Amino acid sequence: MEIMEITVTLPDERYRALRCGQQFLLDLLNPKVTPKVPKYIRQRAGSILRHYPDSYHFTKIVETMPEDFAVSSRFVKVSDENGN
Repeated sequence: MEIMEITVTLPDERYRALRCGQQFLLDLLNPKVTPKVPKYIRQRAGSILRHYPDSYHFTKIVETMPEDFAVSSRFVKVSDENGN
């Protein structure tokens, strides 16, 4: 008998994952934050970020899909593109 693990992702966790993914990609572009990262990795991060949602789109996602995405997390502060 196989036991299946069920993972429940809360709306704020889903939102935070997207924002943290964005920050990770931004960090990959910055040699001061991530030294010794190969050029092709930095280029790939840049090409992904080119089509990644910005703050406007994150706001729209939360507004239109509140059951799937929420900003209410007291554990992690995620800054926007301007560092706010």
